Amino acid sequence: MKAIRNRFPRIGLEQIDVPIYDPGGYREIYRHLKTVSQDILQKTPKAERFVSVASGTPQMHAIWLCLAASGDFPAKIINVRAPRYASLAKPVLSKEISVSVAKKTWDAKEKRPVASNPLVSEPLPTFLDDAAREIGCVGDHSRYRKTLDIAATLAQHTTPILLQGETGTGKDLMARLIHRLSERYDKSFITVNCATLPEPLVESILFGHEKGAFTGAITRQLGKFIHANEGTLFLDELGELSLTIQAKLLRVIEDGVVDPLGPHKPVKVNVRIIASTNRDLQQEVIRGNFREDLYFRLCVGEIRLPPLRERRSDITKIAIHLLDRINGSLKDQKRLSRKSLEHLQRQAWPGNVRDLQNVIERAAMLSKNQVLEPSDLLVTGPIGIAYMQQDPEILTLNDGFSLEGYLGDMRKKLIRQALEKSDGNQSEAARLLGISPQAVHKFLKTAIT
Repeated sequence: MKAIRNRFPRIGLEQIDVPIYDPGGYREIYRHLKTVSQDILQKTPKAERFVSVASGTPQMHAIWLCLAASGDFPAKIINVRAPRYASLAKPVLSKEISVSVAKKTWDAKEKRPVASNPLVSEPLPTFLDDAAREIGCVGDHSRYRKTLDIAATLAQHTTPILLQGETGTGKDLMARLIHRLSERYDKSFITVNCATLPEPLVESILFGHEKGAFTGAITRQLGKFIHANEGTLFLDELGELSLTIQAKLLRVIEDGVVDPLGPHKPVKVNVRIIASTNRDLQQEVIRGNFREDLYFRLCVGEIRLPPLRERRSDITKIAIHLLDRINGSLKDQKRLSRKSLEHLQRQAWPGNVRDLQNVIERAAMLSKNQVLEPSDLLVTGPIGIAYMQQDPEILTLNDGFSLEGYLGDMRKKLIRQALEKSDGNQSEAARLLGISPQAVHKFLKTAIT
């Protein structure tokens, strides 16, 4: 509205609030926008109308397009690229979206439009999908899509956001997506892994210190909060911070004030805080390991990322995306066979997307085959022993099954994998398998002959 006022100062503007409680619900959006559009038509029967679809959810965009295309609300659809989206495409002030509008007249007596023939000739690009794809947030499972929609909505506000989920669910990517969709997209995005901060230096690293504030402080150091001023600070593994640091963090969130160590006045900062943890913070509050007031301050913008096992339909898409990215650093391009994709989709993936990435990256680097088969997809166990993830259906007791033959084949595969991991060192391969070097040598001699 501000941009319209600046460009057309003589135009009268009226704001109409539409009470939509589910920004992703097509039925609710249609019902409310249909009512609003009819009211506008009655008030301005001869006016030329425009609908800007730069803001709002993809569902809202779709309903506006349908209303315009069907003739229920004759209007031109304009895509006005807001500043926060400027980095997602070429900077365009506005672009009319081609919509084939049905010829429809307004019946003043019946107070309704007449005739209908909806046809949309050009789909509306969704900024959320573009940004998610660019950053690496892949998936269209309903649970994951809901997570993305919540993230996109919260990105438009300044409230702190708490990302919760198991290790490897992509909390860091989600934090980057939120920053990209916010009005701070062109400002700093600073990441701090709280689990790796040395305990004596945590306060100094986060909030900064003055020269001489403590032994060894020979120069002034600006903290991460000051570096992230006007931008976003991502605090990964927040649950690892001490109660003392949590108290200072709460003050920054509530007052926007940072206290550097040493004789210096508090510094006012404007920082968007995104925090993540794989701990259950509610249980940590009960145990006394996490401040209750900080938890309630953060959980206003809480987003829970679903584990990979709860969105199995996304596994193949993620696997292909990961391999495409890995292929960028390989001389020989690899691809996954259909059996491999089915194999990956059946796994439990306790380490989630990170676990899946490790398996695909290892297979792409070590396999000599251009097409990766299930036997190439290895994982590393808790003590570093290479083994193959087995499908629960791989053992089928049909007529002709031979236990000795099956175990013999598995033995050969495991020895080959151990030799690959040890770069052909027989003693190292024997150590990984828990057998004697003579047994490995005997296997190689048999395989050659």
